[in-house]
Amino acid sequence: MSPNGTTRLFVLIMVCTVFATVCPAGPPDMLSADNTVFIAKKLMTKCYNKGYPLPKMTLLRNIFNNSNLFEGGRTVDQSNNFLSTFLHILDMVTGATNKNSQSPPRMEAAETRMWNSSNLPAVIRMMKNSSDPSCCYMKAFVAPLSWATLTAQSKTYFDSIDYNTLLWAAKPVLQDIPSTGMMLPARVDAHNMATMMNMLQEVYTSMTKEQKAEVFNWAKEQVLQNNFSCTMRPSSGPKSSEFKSNMTTKMNPSLGRKFLQRIQGCSSISECVDKLGPLACYYDATNLTSNTSKKLLSQLDDCDSPTAFKLKKRLVNSLITASSSAQDLHDLGRSVSLLSPKQLSEISVKNLKDVLQNVGPSVKWSRSQMRILVEKQLGGRKCGELSGQQLMELQSVAAGLPCCVVKNVKPQDILNNIETLKTISRHMRKGQLKAMLQGLSEKVHPSELVQKLSGPLLRSVSLKNLEKANITSLDQVENKTWRLPQAAYLAKKMYGLKKLQYRRLNSVLQGITCKMIDEVNGSYTLDMAESITETPQWLSEVQAQCAARKLFKTLENKTTDYFKNITAQELERIPTMLLLHLPPSKVKDLPDSVCEVFLNKMETANLTTLPPRSPSRPALAERALLCLPNGTSVSGLTTSDVLRLGPLLCELKPSTLLLMAPEVLKFSLQAMGPCEHIPQTHRADLIQLVNRVFGMPSNWTAETMESVGPLILLDENAPSTLPNKPWMKDVLVFLKPQLTQISDALRKKIFDLTTTTTSSTARKRQAVNGDTSSSSTEPTEAVIEELELDNVFWTTAELELMSNSTFLATVDILGLVPNYSSDQLEVLCRKAVEAFGPVSHMTESDIVQLGCIMQSFSNSELEMLPLSLDSLDEIDVCDWKGSQLPSVWKGVAKYNNLSAVLLGSAEMVQLSQFICGLNSSEISQLSVGAFSDAVGSMDGLQCPVEVLQQLKNVAVSAFGVPCNWTEAQVSDLDNIIAGLNGSEIASLSPSVFPFISKSCISQIPPEHFAALSVVQLEALGPVNAAMVTSEQRSMLTAEQLSILDKTAIGGLVDQRETLPIESGAPVLSLEGISTFMKPVLFLLIGFLLL
Repeated sequence: MSPNGTTRLFVLIMVCTVFATVCPAGPPDMLSADNTVFIAKKLMTKCYNKGYPLPKMTLLRNIFNNSNLFEGGRTVDQSNNFLSTFLHILDMVTGATNKNSQSPPRMEAAETRMWNSSNLPAVIRMMKNSSDPSCCYMKAFVAPLSWATLTAQSKTYFDSIDYNTLLWAAKPVLQDIPSTGMMLPARVDAHNMATMMNMLQEVYTSMTKEQKAEVFNWAKEQVLQNNFSCTMRPSSGPKSSEFKSNMTTKMNPSLGRKFLQRIQGCSSISECVDKLGPLACYYDATNLTSNTSKKLLSQLDDCDSPTAFKLKKRLVNSLITASSSAQDLHDLGRSVSLLSPKQLSEISVKNLKDVLQNVGPSVKWSRSQMRILVEKQLGGRKCGELSGQQLMELQSVAAGLPCCVVKNVKPQDILNNIETLKTISRHMRKGQLKAMLQGLSEKVHPSELVQKLSGPLLRSVSLKNLEKANITSLDQVENKTWRLPQAAYLAKKMYGLKKLQYRRLNSVLQGITCKMIDEVNGSYTLDMAESITETPQWLSEVQAQCAARKLFKTLENKTTDYFKNITAQELERIPTMLLLHLPPSKVKDLPDSVCEVFLNKMETANLTTLPPRSPSRPALAERALLCLPNGTSVSGLTTSDVLRLGPLLCELKPSTLLLMAPEVLKFSLQAMGPCEHIPQTHRADLIQLVNRVFGMPSNWTAETMESVGPLILLDENAPSTLPNKPWMKDVLVFLKPQLTQISDALRKKIFDLTTTTTSSTARKRQAVNGDTSSSSTEPTEAVIEELELDNVFWTTAELELMSNSTFLATVDILGLVPNYSSDQLEVLCRKAVEAFGPVSHMTESDIVQLGCIMQSFSNSELEMLPLSLDSLDEIDVCDWKGSQLPSVWKGVAKYNNLSAVLLGSAEMVQLSQFICGLNSSEISQLSVGAFSDAVGSMDGLQCPVEVLQQLKNVAVSAFGVPCNWTEAQVSDLDNIIAGLNGSEIASLSPSVFPFISKSCISQIPPEHFAALSVVQLEALGPVNAAMVTSEQRSMLTAEQLSILDKTAIGGLVDQRETLPIESGAPVLSLEGISTFMKPVLFLLIGFLLL
């Protein structure tokens, strides 16, 4: 049989299998998730619930009966059977089908054979390329057919293009139907395996744990069938030339080392070093050839383990010599950032330009490196003019340009290359962004700027200029990312113009208020709820609460005891994000008939918008337990049952966990390792339970530490008790990014583990030299580079041992630490003077390198420092004393020939917290126009209250009296709000309180905070309410405290017209739902792919 004939026969069988018998007219069993027609119906229901228009018959006939897509012998009736099947399912979705309706004719196998499988991808492409929104229904219809087509293959019947098309169409089956029973292809050829795995990784977060395990086991079999990898079949010998890792995600250190050992046991790694992928992060190589070193270096870009850092540094130093060619530099890739400033200074301008183009915008440079690179590019002309092309070529180095350079870039040179400008602006400092905008605004109208800008530059546009942009439609704003004050302004503008369309708001959602939500017409409430939850990253806790309240009230107005009698289909339509806010009493009332849908929703829920102390958390966990088959008897729970709980497992009490069977308890604790939130009251007992089940940490293996280590690290004292085992440092460094809070004790433990080897080596050297008088560890260049901010843990005695050469080589890194003690600063100050000479002789270059070490200088020394405005951004993060700020300002003013009256918006932004050093007379001289343009980029000011009060006076001159301030203005003013006195803060509209930044709350003087009304306290929202200090609480009345406590736990408040949303949407974790069940085993598949 010809290949084409084989293909046709295959699909004839497929379509016969899939659609030969259509489901009965009645609704299918909710548990039969693998039923193809049920899946199609469920996906089409999503289209219907989202408001997509129903497809017109002309479009349907064009798709299903297109003569170009089918080949000979087909009758009209036969082709129409496919269309009738679609229409029948559509009728079930829209409610047009009842139990007595007639099912479409059964399709006989002979008729089904007229559907040509090779043309199914062509049908999909027609749908994919159509702009008609009603195609949503047809895409839903072909999704399960496409997946069934892929999974039933035992041979490859499609070329790569068609295979990719089918995968694209099938994706919703796994992505939107998490309860779907997994049926994976019996065989996927090697050339299609990577594409299949990429799709599976994209839908990973919606899979159940069982599905993830099934994917892992399936992939192992695929690897064995396609190619015998040495990690799977060591006896047969590896095919190193074909070995490859497509995985880019971090791997557990213990697992990475085990895989590496397997490969080393059956193959020479040097033969496949360029294919190691993430395994390279744990490969400590020696005596490599130059060519092998280059290959290995390219594999280390995404590694951040201590071993990998040392290896990269060693490889770079071995590859670069004084006579290195442009190609040698090119081969370094992103590791070129490990070259010293001296090495960079020796690279020719031409080669440097090639290097910057090669590494792109993602490389991070140190201050000294940046200074060298900028000097070479500008050729000694500090404020030399750059063309737009030259600016684009600088890539990541653009962040080091003086503001005077970026301010003078011509608009026509950059506004026509928006994507590159967006990329470069990601690295630019706030002062640079404001300077560039200032220059552009002088030549381009704000309306054109807002239209063309994106990224950080757009978010730096002031409210004043945004108002001038004359935005009148959602078309101008919907596809851009706005900061909160801008979103608040735009939401209010669209609301006033009656143009709020929730599905199109995107980042503007941040600015909607409860009043706007409450005014949604009841018949559109569900559509509004579904729309705003499509972009959950822009919703705050208060917004979710407001939308949930509105939705629940609307539903309950329709039917008495709505949630007591809710059906599975009705519960399915409620967005999971809002269902989480269902009051505990109503959660308890949910009928058992909705348990399957409820568990499906909870299994993939993201709890970030639910306040940590919300009573809904334990209520949801309890209801989920009771929904499980064995939920009434915890001792009978299985591991599968536990996984159905999703993140609600993290909410279970340790006393409940203790009732589980031993193996299930052990499994549950391991599953809780990635929990983003463990109730504070559970933590002590949970840690005891972990020790009881797994033993004391001193006896743990690396694997145990990786899985349940995050649980014991909830105790801030735990790190100091951990053993100094060889693998401990790598594991702690691996776990660190996963922790919601990183204690100083954990950082100190990593410091101790890092310096232990150095200390041991030093003692041996001292013993050889006969010097045993000191037990202190001398800081070395390699250790200081590895420690970064953890250099804060060196003792003064150890810092004293640091050589002058080491200090000079690492001063950039040492200067990054913001919180040295006064004793440490005293030692570092002496080292600085030893290296650079007296403070009075230090150059601007020296000062830039010192960074936060400048805190050690006296006030008189600070006043004479050669500090440029461009250098202030680097030291803004340092823990400056309030008494030092005026001295820094005086030094900056003197060196830059500045005075308060001359400060423009860019200069104010560059000053950042050092604007707190101006005295009251100078603050009164600030330009009101420049201030209003700059204040939105001056966020996070930590000024003394007296200074905030003076800045508040400028704000009053700019925006009017506080009682008239809008949500956007309050958000823009940020911490300056803390400068309001009691009567002023009491005059603020309750609608603006959710827009007060959380960092501002603790800065409000307690006596002023006590002036807030109950309504204002209620409007703060859970995040802000949780920031109230004990001193502020002590000044409140019993009634105020009661309301504040209710607000902090997300308690339902009375719906008042003036109550808005909370300011700022908390960003959802980059790992989101997937961090609950860490996808280590799943992601290893990429490593195994051939």
